[in-house]
Amino acid sequence: MSSLDVDDSTQLSMLHSKLPESLETSLTHQLSDEQPSPENADDTRTVNLSRSSAVILIITLSGIMFVGSMSGGLLTVGLPTIAKDLNLPNNLLFWPASVYSLANGCCLLLAGSMADFMGNRLINITGCFLLGAFVLACGVAQTGIQMILFRTFQGIATSMCLPTAFSILTDAMPTGKRRNVGFACLGLGQPLGFSMGLVLGGLFQGSSLGWRFGYYLCAGISMILTVVNFFNLPNDAPREPISWARLRSEIDWVGILLSSSCLGIISYVFAAITDSPSNIHRAENIALLCAAAVMIPAFLGWMNYRERNNKCALIPNTLWKNTAFSSICVMVLLSWAVLNGMETILSLFFQEVQDLSALQASLRFLPNVIIGIVLNLGTGLLVDRVHADHLVLVSTFLSAGSPLLMAIINPNWSWWYCAFWAVLLGPLSADVIFTVANLIITDAFTPKTQGLAGAVFNTVAQFGTSIGFTIFAIISASVTQDSSYSDKGSPEALMIGYRTVFWACFGLMLAACGVGVLGLRKIGKIGLKRD
Repeated sequence: MSSLDVDDSTQLSMLHSKLPESLETSLTHQLSDEQPSPENADDTRTVNLSRSSAVILIITLSGIMFVGSMSGGLLTVGLPTIAKDLNLPNNLLFWPASVYSLANGCCLLLAGSMADFMGNRLINITGCFLLGAFVLACGVAQTGIQMILFRTFQGIATSMCLPTAFSILTDAMPTGKRRNVGFACLGLGQPLGFSMGLVLGGLFQGSSLGWRFGYYLCAGISMILTVVNFFNLPNDAPREPISWARLRSEIDWVGILLSSSCLGIISYVFAAITDSPSNIHRAENIALLCAAAVMIPAFLGWMNYRERNNKCALIPNTLWKNTAFSSICVMVLLSWAVLNGMETILSLFFQEVQDLSALQASLRFLPNVIIGIVLNLGTGLLVDRVHADHLVLVSTFLSAGSPLLMAIINPNWSWWYCAFWAVLLGPLSADVIFTVANLIITDAFTPKTQGLAGAVFNTVAQFGTSIGFTIFAIISASVTQDSSYSDKGSPEALMIGYRTVFWACFGLMLAACGVGVLGLRKIGKIGLKRD
């Protein structure tokens, strides 16, 4: 199957064209009746923010999340074709995806700290522009090494957008439904963008447009959003003049160095192991893991020292005593590991086991698009009315059904028996946890460190993605290699490895449920409007 039927193509085009309009209509309706509370000292700058400005702000900030994730979806579904066109060797096949998470995770805490110091507006607009530039560079890449390099720079650019979007919404909107909907839309942007990338990537490859067109489209959207943000983003609160003294005293440079180096080393080794599990025995990888192991207690000790001396600490150790904060971070790590791992393995399952084209495989991710919109907006509207732990636990439990269904599936079954429901249930947990986690972290950090707060959440999510991708790749490859099938590339041999991954994902989601039961039981309602 190389192209869509006319009816299917028309329906997909109508759905895609109506998404922005439906989203804006929904947001306008939900934000229309809410007025900022002038008594809230933290929201004094938001009193004059008009309804239309709030809608545009939410859409543009979420749009950047959408574009960054969409490029990842394009890469996931188009990797076999991209690797062939760019002569990307097999030992570097997963690096375009791995280096993005590696660069993004390493730079998030630094970007969040710099945003708190210099201002969110400047960092966000710069990140948006660089994102568009490097996505465009990916589209014109001529070699595999160029693609890896441009994806690295794209990860750095995205790290400037993620925490600042969180901080801008926190500063620009009062606590209550308006902010809740904003956080929900930020959560919608990433999984929706990835799913849309999977869908459109298959469409472009199945037509004369080719895989490069997807990157041109993402770059164009990013540049448009950059211009809109330049004129629409609210000005930052007045800050003291930038000076070297402030730069030294207000940013925990040692903490950033230790945490970023540790995360970078671990992510790098995991990426190397993904290429071949035997790489764990190489001397340089063992040395790097030992260095990372030393950095973890060193970081905790440094945080303790900074707190004892009343100095700025990157992530104070006392925050981990907050049970809700610690629990939601663990749940974010597990849920994002499973979500990204599941979508990657599902794409391989459709193409390698069921022998579907990239176009056919991409269309099977359409339920992700629809459920993502409904669930994220629903969470934003309900989070201040329903106990947050109930929302998180129910969605996490339902998400556990996704890998369970794929673990028991027969590849010859109709898509509607198991695969449809697995695709539909997969993103539930991550979508809900994103909104709830943002609200919890907002309360855990002071208003002066909101950029860092967003960076902490996204760092945990990116680290979860790296861990999950590596573990699942190792499990799949190892089980397949140990199978009794002589042809290790056959659908039957690959399915044995994929099925083991699905069972592992099911176990991780049950673990996430357990963490939520123990850690979030006293959280109650969050995101309530302050009087």
